[in-house]
Amino acid sequence: MGVDVSEVDVNEMLGRASGKLLIGGDWVAPRAGGLFETVDPGTGLPVGMIAAGDETEIDTAVAAARDAFEAGHWRSLPGSERAKGLWRIADLIERHHNELTLLECVDQGQPPAYLGAMVTGSANCFRYYAGLADHIYGVATDVVAGGEPIHAYTRQEPIGVVGMIVPWNAPLLMAAWKVAPMLAAGCAGVLKPAEETSLTALRLGQLVIEAGVPAGVVNIVTGRGHIAGAALAAHPDVDKIAFTGSTDVGKQLVHAAEGNLKRLTLELGGKSPFIVLDDADLDTAIPAAAAAIFSNSGQVCSAGSRLLVDKRVADRVVEGVTAIARRTRPGYYTDPGADIGPLISGKQLDRVIGYVDAARAAGAEVTVGGGRTGDRGFFIEPTVLTAISPDATPAREEIFGPVVSILPFSDVDEVVALANDTDYGLSSSIWTGDAARGHAVARRLRAGRVGINVHSAGDYHLPTGGFKQSGWGREHGPNGLDPYLEEKSVFTKIR
Repeated sequence: MGVDVSEVDVNEMLGRASGKLLIGGDWVAPRAGGLFETVDPGTGLPVGMIAAGDETEIDTAVAAARDAFEAGHWRSLPGSERAKGLWRIADLIERHHNELTLLECVDQGQPPAYLGAMVTGSANCFRYYAGLADHIYGVATDVVAGGEPIHAYTRQEPIGVVGMIVPWNAPLLMAAWKVAPMLAAGCAGVLKPAEETSLTALRLGQLVIEAGVPAGVVNIVTGRGHIAGAALAAHPDVDKIAFTGSTDVGKQLVHAAEGNLKRLTLELGGKSPFIVLDDADLDTAIPAAAAAIFSNSGQVCSAGSRLLVDKRVADRVVEGVTAIARRTRPGYYTDPGADIGPLISGKQLDRVIGYVDAARAAGAEVTVGGGRTGDRGFFIEPTVLTAISPDATPAREEIFGPVVSILPFSDVDEVVALANDTDYGLSSSIWTGDAARGHAVARRLRAGRVGINVHSAGDYHLPTGGFKQSGWGREHGPNGLDPYLEEKSVFTKIR
């Protein structure tokens, strides 16, 4: 991309949205006037000011969404017309691809090639749900009640007001994964982006307005998670929360939803196994294993953070992944030689290093990495842990950094037990030269996504979600609108 950060004026790029909230179609300052800095994780320096919305702004935004929903200007449109709106948003995202990529680079820190692909994926997501907007069907049947013939049919209706809370690891894409199906279903909602990465959400709000979506259908309130996010989750006039983030926060949302029993979809954490059987093509599996943990600096919920390897090929895998880690170069997004960017914050950097230190204290060997790198920003070396117990904390808890634990096994029964011995069940993969063997193992794994010779390939075309503490419900795929709809049965006498 070749753009120096000194040339980036975030306030100029966001224009009227800078330091503002999108409520009821207008860009408004927070009533308390609160702002907080957004920091470039590659430098550790502030690059702009974000509005600190609180309970008052959440209440106003939810009221605006409710008014827009009840007015029906969006939900009453034929699905084909809503589809046109989503398609216009996709076109605008593509038109502003470079700008959105730059905002993501400044805000989230990864290289432009990686984040540019996320921007493209965001546009594609809106197009996918545009294709589903006019495919919302009920069913019809004839029944008999009390000897009377009854004609009956079902309707799929928008659930109402949706609260959308998204994480910082893929800011624009995660927003698209929530906003697109919400709009396709005919709902209205409030988007609460992560406090660390709000820039592209604000720019998306401008594009939604430009695309002609009626005022109040999409509202955006930035702010602290424990204030604005908590207020949105607990709000009595929100009908559904769509959340992607940590399992700990997901559990808090369950309690917050108790008041009005709002619906929840929760896509939460993971400690995903990457299983290498003895007959795997190691020339393919080894670089894939490295990519599964080092991409996005390991800040991926489905990252292959547990590399489970047959003892007969373990030495070669350890050697290969360690070699790739040594040549995987963290760097600032303007550096064309950078393979990965920084962690999102100083807090996250300290957390990840703490896990590595805990592994060392528990007797693990660090074959490469384990420390901070560079004299600015929040960069960490890609790290490989071996000789680590499956019960050690770093091998069981989600680290959310470029740290992989390599664990050996002796046979298939052992690795299945090891893979399933976790509180999580989000993603997994099996690497083998025998397709039948791969499918047999896949059936035994308790995870929402299982890859055979591919890791974490699922996107908005296929259902996404987790077993156990990796979440509730499913998003995406042909049934991706279901969480945003309520089903109603209607009966009428024929005569």
